[in-house]
Amino acid sequence: MKVSFLILNAYGMGGTIRATFDLATELSARHDVEVISVFRHADEPFLPLGPEVRLRALVDLREGARVRWPYARRAERLSGEPSALVHPEERAYTSFSAWSDEVLRRELRRLRTDVLVTTRAGLNIMAARFARRRVVKIAQEHLHFEAHKPGLFEEIRRWYPELDAVVTLTEADERDYRAMLGGSRTGVFTIGNGLAGGPRPRSRQENRIVLAAGRLVPVKGYDRLLKAFARVVEVRPDWRLRIYGEGRVSDKLVRLAVKLRLHNNVAFMGPTGDIEGELAKASIHAVSSRFEGFGMTIIEAFACGVPVVSFDCPRGPREIITPGRDGLLVPPDDVDALAEGLLAMIEDEEGRRRMAANALETARGYDITMIADRWEETFAELAG
Repeated sequence: MKVSFLILNAYGMGGTIRATFDLATELSARHDVEVISVFRHADEPFLPLGPEVRLRALVDLREGARVRWPYARRAERLSGEPSALVHPEERAYTSFSAWSDEVLRRELRRLRTDVLVTTRAGLNIMAARFARRRVVKIAQEHLHFEAHKPGLFEEIRRWYPELDAVVTLTEADERDYRAMLGGSRTGVFTIGNGLAGGPRPRSRQENRIVLAAGRLVPVKGYDRLLKAFARVVEVRPDWRLRIYGEGRVSDKLVRLAVKLRLHNNVAFMGPTGDIEGELAKASIHAVSSRFEGFGMTIIEAFACGVPVVSFDCPRGPREIITPGRDGLLVPPDDVDALAEGLLAMIEDEEGRRRMAANALETARGYDITMIADRWEETFAELAG
């Protein structure tokens, strides 16, 4: 079976890219697998991808690449025009253009594959509209159901019934999509993200470090984490916070850290290609998101023996974390509660070590081989 994954930009970093690469790599031992990146801005992917997986890009954004594009003059002109096929409320709308519209539409109409898995709303809708009828079309939703804005949601309601299936990361999202798609032929399945196999470094729970990781964008709530950690430092100034990632609010976060006088306790580490190695240096993982589609770093932290303190935000963390067993959930948007949760885990070293051991057990349920098995069952059901 040939399986194609369509992703916005496979050359960056982020949970969607990591989860797609891990799944594609595992499935490549069983099937003919490719990852199609709409855009390419770097010579090599930032994250590792299995050698058996083919990777190709549709629009090369590297310096000097435009002169080598087919139809260079037309491409140059259309690249300056806004997309007419991607809804303006799609979170990555500004990445698209009239040229990417043309390239994507042509690619989808001619793509010869058995299964096409698309990974964000804009691409899911494009697949529903333009992919060949014989292709099994699966939309994988990495954002939670209520994260889509009204205009985009209306397009989802219109076009998702043309898909063969929607795969959600949480059972709560599955229920909502089933209700929305009731009466249509589109199947809805919950399959969480998986952890790639192999040995992992393990936290010794000795370093006084709290780690947070993800894009530096408003939805990740790092402004709230900094405010909470300022209160932690008042009680435990011997602890440090490390934040890994990059994004458009990085300068604002640095200024906020200075304003909160956290320059001795907070470090912005930039992106890393070895998040598990960095997690193993920490003792607690903090999740301050305003919402999460799943929470890939939660299971990565668990796999390294690091318990998690998280806002009980919609929707992912509550389906992964068992409070008191492998982490703590605190009321969403409550900065004081986040500070109290972090302090509770810091002060209770025995309890933290117990939760770290339980986290390792929780992580085993997300082994990529088990996740790939569930995808294969879904492929078989839809193809049948």
